Amino acid sequence: MIKTLSGRVRLLWGLSLLIPAVVLAQPIPPTINTTLSGRITDQRTGEPLIGATVLIKGTTNGGTADTNGQFTLKTGQKLPFSLIISFIGYQSKEIIAEGNPVNIELAADSKQLSEVVVIGYGTVRKTDLTGSVSSINTEQINKTINSSLDQALAGRAAGVQVTQTSGQPGSAISIRIRGGNSITGGNEPLYVIDGFPVYNNNTDANAGVVSGPSINALASLNPSDIESMEVLKDASATAIYGSRGANGVVLITTKKGRAGQNSITYETYYGQQSVLKTVDVLTSARDWALLKNDARANSGKAPYYTDAQLQALTGGTDWQKEAFTSALIQNHQLSMTGGDDRTRYAISGNYFKQDGILRHTDFDRYSIRINLDRDFSAKFRVGTNFTASKVSARIANAGIVNALLSMPPTVPIRTATGEYTYQSEFETPLGNPIATLEKEINKTTTYRLLGNVFGEYTLAEGLVAKISFGADIINNKQNRYVPSTIYQGANASATGTASVGSKFASSWLNENTLSYSRSLGGRHSINAVVGYTQQAYQNESVIAGSQQFVTDQLTYNDLGSGSVYTQPSSSATQWALNSFLGRVNYSFDQKYILTISGRADGSSRFGKDKKWGYFPSAAFAWNVSRESFLASVPSVSNLKLRLSAGITGNQEIGQYLSLATLATNTYFFGNQTVIGFAPSRISNPDLGWETTAQYDAGIDLGLFKNRLSIVFDAYYKRTTNLLLNVPIPYTTGQSTSLQNYGTVDNKGIELGINSQNLRGRFSWNTNLVFSLNRNKVVSLGDGASYIISGANIAKVGEPLGSFYGYQTNGIFQTTDNIAELPTIDPTKTKPGDRRYVDINGDGKITQTDDRTIIGNAQPKFIGGLTNNFSYANFDLSIFFQGSYGNQLFNQNKQQLELLTGQQNASITALDRWTPTNPSNTIQRAFEDPAPVNTSRYVEDASYLRLKNLSLGYHLPKSIASKIRSSQVRVYVTAQNLFTFTSYSGYDPEVSRNEQSTLNLGIDYSVYPSSKAYLAGLSISF
Repeated sequence: MIKTLSGRVRLLWGLSLLIPAVVLAQPIPPTINTTLSGRITDQRTGEPLIGATVLIKGTTNGGTADTNGQFTLKTGQKLPFSLIISFIGYQSKEIIAEGNPVNIELAADSKQLSEVVVIGYGTVRKTDLTGSVSSINTEQINKTINSSLDQALAGRAAGVQVTQTSGQPGSAISIRIRGGNSITGGNEPLYVIDGFPVYNNNTDANAGVVSGPSINALASLNPSDIESMEVLKDASATAIYGSRGANGVVLITTKKGRAGQNSITYETYYGQQSVLKTVDVLTSARDWALLKNDARANSGKAPYYTDAQLQALTGGTDWQKEAFTSALIQNHQLSMTGGDDRTRYAISGNYFKQDGILRHTDFDRYSIRINLDRDFSAKFRVGTNFTASKVSARIANAGIVNALLSMPPTVPIRTATGEYTYQSEFETPLGNPIATLEKEINKTTTYRLLGNVFGEYTLAEGLVAKISFGADIINNKQNRYVPSTIYQGANASATGTASVGSKFASSWLNENTLSYSRSLGGRHSINAVVGYTQQAYQNESVIAGSQQFVTDQLTYNDLGSGSVYTQPSSSATQWALNSFLGRVNYSFDQKYILTISGRADGSSRFGKDKKWGYFPSAAFAWNVSRESFLASVPSVSNLKLRLSAGITGNQEIGQYLSLATLATNTYFFGNQTVIGFAPSRISNPDLGWETTAQYDAGIDLGLFKNRLSIVFDAYYKRTTNLLLNVPIPYTTGQSTSLQNYGTVDNKGIELGINSQNLRGRFSWNTNLVFSLNRNKVVSLGDGASYIISGANIAKVGEPLGSFYGYQTNGIFQTTDNIAELPTIDPTKTKPGDRRYVDINGDGKITQTDDRTIIGNAQPKFIGGLTNNFSYANFDLSIFFQGSYGNQLFNQNKQQLELLTGQQNASITALDRWTPTNPSNTIQRAFEDPAPVNTSRYVEDASYLRLKNLSLGYHLPKSIASKIRSSQVRVYVTAQNLFTFTSYSGYDPEVSRNEQSTLNLGIDYSVYPSSKAYLAGLSISF
C-alpha cells in the first residue's frame, strides 16, 4: 500500500513538472471564421462568469457562457466583427473580435450586488446564492500580520470565532464556525485550497518531541498568495463536502495570472514586536522574603530570613523583564503574473521571519507558488497549482512562562562568577528560566509540497468534464536537547537529554466532475455538477532519544553517545475516503432559486457496518427585489430571502477506533523483563458518524443603490451520535467503549453590515460583523449527566467549556467563623483560610455535592469593525475585533496565590490575610496548601482590541513612472495596538489546550501575545 501510494505521488509530481513545457510547446490552430469561441472571466478574480451573454453587434446572434465561462458562436460571417458582452452585476463591454478564441474580462459594477462567489466545486453569482457564505476581503487581510492563513479570519466573518492559542510565532490557531459540535472529535473547519481539501491537523507538523506549543500546519502556506477566501457556514453550502462539512468549510483560491496584465510586484515590511503586557508578581526581594517567613510561621516553622537579612535585602530580579525582548519581524515577496490569450501564469516567492518576544524563539518560512493554466483550444484547458515551503521554528519550553512567574525575585540570574544560577535554593527547587531559554534546543522543521494538476474539456454546449489529481506531502523533523548545565538537563535520572522525532505524512486526491450550465427560454437556468472523488492519507512517525551524555557539544546529533537510551516509539496510520457528490441549482426568472445538493462518503475510519454516510441538503431563495411590486421602492436595491436545511458529518475522530486493538505491556518473569501484548479496546462494528443537522434562515438586503448592504442569518444546529467513551461491564475486559452517544445543540444569529458612507475624493467605508452562538449539551448517553476534565465539565443542560469547582465567599476571620460555617476539613481550617459556599445546605463542604458550575468560556457575542478611509493618494484602515461575555480559568493566578513561600506570588500577596490585615479576599500564606478550583480564579475575559491600524500612501503616477513603476505604495501599520479588558492575565484571547472543545478557556503557562509596529512597501512594474 505504501509503495503504491509513493509511486502515485512521484508520478503526479512528475506530470505537474512536465505540463508547463508540454503546454507551451503546443501550436495555435488557425482562425476559424465561421465559429467563434472564447472565455469570459471576472477581471479581479479570474473566475468564470457563468451565464454571461455574448451578442454579435447588429444581429440577434448570441450565446451564454457555461460553467467554465466558455462560449461558442456559429457566426456565419468572417472576422473581424464587434461583440457586446454583458452580465448582471458587471459593466457591459464592447470589443472587436479579430482572432479565435477571444478571452474577455468584465469589471464588476459596484452599484450592483452580483459578484461571483466561489462555492464547493464551482462558482455562482451572488444573486443566485442560496446558502450562507461569507466572503473575506483579501485587501484587508494583506494589511495585517498573519503568519498563517487561518489567522486572517479573526473578526472578518460573522459566525467565525478565532482564538490565538499561543503567542509562539507560527503556533496553532483554534477556529469555530457557528460553535463547537463535537466533544471528543475535531471541531476545526475544512480548508479547501485551490480545490484540495486540507484538515488543519497540527500533529502533521509536529513529530511529538517538542515540549511546547504545537506549530500550525497551515503556517507553511503563505497568506499573501490568497486571491479570495469564502467561509461556507450552513448545510446548503457545506453538504457537498459531506462527512467533512459539519464544522464549516473555508474555500481558498490563490492568485492567478490574467491575459494581457503582465506585472512584477515586490512587497516587503519590517517591524518590531513587544509583549502586550506582563503579569503583576512580586519583584521586590524583601516583599517576597516577608512572604516566605509568613508562610513558615503559619506552618509552625522558624523564619527563613533573620531580621538582619531582611534589612540587607534590596532590589530583586524581574524575571519577566529579563525574558521578554523586542523582536523583529520581516516579510519579503516577489510575484510575477500575466499571460496571453492562451496561457496565464502566477509565480511568487516569499520569505517570512518572525522572532519571538521570548528570547531564542522564532519562526521563519520560505515558500514558492506556481499557478499555470493554458487553453489548448476553445474546448480543452489544463492547469496546475503548486506550492512548496519550508518552515522552521525554535519553540519555548512548555513550562517556561510558569517558571518566569514562579521564580522568586531573591534568586539572581547569574552567580558571582558569571555563571547562570542553577536553581532556586528553597524546598521546592525551580530551574533558571533564562538559562533554559538560552541553552535548551527545541526546534522543528517542516517541508511541504501541496498542489494539483487538472484538465477540463467541453463535451457539448454547457457540458464540461474536469479531472484533477493532487497531493499534499509533509515531512517534519523535530530536535530537542536539554544540556547538563541547566536544571532540567541534570537531575538524578539524566545528565543531558536528547530526543529526535520525524514524521512523514502524505495525502493524494483524485476528483472527477461533470458540470452543466444552460439557460432555457430566457427565464429558466440550470447549473448542475456531479462527481466522484477519492482520497487516501498515510503517515509514519518515529521518536528516539538518549540521556547521560559525556559532553553537550554534540547535542542531538549523536544519540549513540548517550549512555542511557530512552524507549523509542514509532507509529503508522492510514485512512481512505471515497465519495459521490452532486448539486443542482435551478433559477426561474432570476427570482426563485432552488438548490439541492448531497454527498455520499465511504470512510475507512468507521465500523464495518457504518462505512457509508449520506449527507443531503436543500435551499430556496427568493429575489424579492426583482418582483414588480418593489419596482416603485427605489431605496431597495436588493432583497433576497433564503431558507436552507441539511445534514453534514464529522469524520475527524482518529483512526482504527472501531477495531479491537492490542497494546504493549511490560511484565516481569523471574529476574527478566519481557514485553507482551494485552487487549486495549474492544471492537465496535456500528461505530458511525457524528452527524449535524442544520437549519438556516437569511436575509440579504441592499439599500440606496447598495450603498448599505445587510446580511442577516439565524441558524439552529443539532449534532447527534457524538463519539464518547461509555462505561461497559468489566466482564468484557475493558472499562469503557467508544460509542455513538450524546447530542450537542448550537443556535445563533449573525449580522454583517457594509456601508459606503462617503464617495468621491474623500471616501469612507464601514464593515461590521456581529454574531452570537448559544451552545448546550443535550445528552451524554444513557445514565450519564456529566464528564469532568480538570477544571472543565461537560454537563447536560450546560454549554461546553463550563468551569467546575467551588464558589468562594470570602475568608475565615476567626475561630468562631470556622465553628459556625461549613468547611472542607474543620480540623485543619484556620483563620485566614478561604471559605466556600455550601451549595446543598448540609452544613459541610464536599466534592460531590458542593462543586458547581462557576463560569464558562463561551462568549455571549463576538464581532469586528473595520473602517476604511481614503483621500487623494492616502488610505487609512482601522480594524477593531472583540469578544464579550467569555470567561477564563486563570490557572496562573491560582498558582501565584498559593502563597507557599516556595515560589513567587502575585502582587495581590501584599494584601494577604494576617491578624493585623484581616483581608476578606486573599488567604493567609501557608507552606503546603492544595490548589482548589474556585470561582476566585474565573475571570471575565471580554475584550475589545484595536487589531490593526494601517496608514498608506500611493506615490503619484508621475513620480512612479520615473522609475517605470505602475504603482508604489508605502505604509505604516500597528497590530494589537490597544486591548481593553479587565482580565489580569497576559491576554484574554488564549487557550492552553489549543483546539480542544472540552477543555476550553484554561490559561496556564501560555506564551504571551505581542503587539507590533512596522513599515512596508509595495511596488509594481
